Amino acid sequence: MNNYAVIMAGGVGARFWPKGTTKLPKQFIKITDDNHTLLQQAYRRLEGVFHETKIFVVTNVIYKSEVRKQLPNIPEENIICEPIGRNTAPCIGLACLFINQFKSEANVLVVAADHLIGDVNEFHRVIKCGLKFVGDNGGIVTLGIHPTKPETGFGYIQYDADKVTETEIETKGGSTFEKIYKVKTFAEKPNSDMAKTFLESGDFLWNSGMFIFRTDTMMEEIKNFMPELYDALERLSKSLLSNDFMKVLEYEYSKLKSISIDYGVMEKARDVYIIRSHFGWNDVGAWDEVYNIKDKDSNGNVNQGRTVTINTKNCLIINDQKMVATIGVEDLLIINTDTGLLICKRGEAQTVKEVVDYLRRKGMEQYL
Repeated sequence: MNNYAVIMAGGVGARFWPKGTTKLPKQFIKITDDNHTLLQQAYRRLEGVFHETKIFVVTNVIYKSEVRKQLPNIPEENIICEPIGRNTAPCIGLACLFINQFKSEANVLVVAADHLIGDVNEFHRVIKCGLKFVGDNGGIVTLGIHPTKPETGFGYIQYDADKVTETEIETKGGSTFEKIYKVKTFAEKPNSDMAKTFLESGDFLWNSGMFIFRTDTMMEEIKNFMPELYDALERLSKSLLSNDFMKVLEYEYSKLKSISIDYGVMEKARDVYIIRSHFGWNDVGAWDEVYNIKDKDSNGNVNQGRTVTINTKNCLIINDQKMVATIGVEDLLIINTDTGLLICKRGEAQTVKEVVDYLRRKGMEQYL
């Protein structure tokens, strides 16, 4: 099989301070009750479809040892290290460069390390359909999630219900078909009113940030719309197997712009398709989502660690220290670690990034 998977695991996870830090971002910590980190969960989901030698992880060079520690079965050469973060477009281009060593025109699934999937069997079925589609037809397939609320924290994708292709794959239970739609447009994170409009229209899906494509297709689109990145990748390909590769990579990355694959390629490419997916996706983007996915007690509280809660309702309390006691409070996010203490109103968790930005500006890296 020519199918490969790439896990993007280089983010700093600023919205998960103080538990997620620069030294150990959220993809490397245990967020759910699964007893595995988000990275480990992402890898385990892929094992059911991809051989371990065909799963790659792209991460920052400072996290290489942590990836090795958490994923001991992955070949060391499958850990692709970026010298600095440059967003998802360079990340995906670099991954294509590595995979092309083993198989040109490979089918690739790209996922993020910090997402959750509820129905893994359905996830497998959908990605198999997407892999077969791009193998047969080319193009780029993205996985869209049916919106359940007018969410302002996600990007949206509009699809054309009249332009649809059915793809068939064989499963243990027999043949299964999946409708794959042509994408009309990508939309950035909307305001509240626009999110409601998207939801009411019925033809907008959340952008999950997961993509399926052939490496030759993606490289051609990067060449068309991001020529500076393409030229850098071409230069890197000449030193890929040399001892100087990391030095060349540092030099090339220092010149690259930080840009997402959505903005750099997906919004401009013509042959972009989407699968309407129903596999219980959650991007766990901030502490609010952790509260939403965890089991609550009779007062709506999520308690982890040593806590005392009196007249306390609808709070998330994660305590790694001596004791947290709350009296007469509601709708709070309380995260207590040896790095710092966060007290935040539920619904405001996206703003935690501003705390991290403030600490960085003030030179307080010891708290990051």
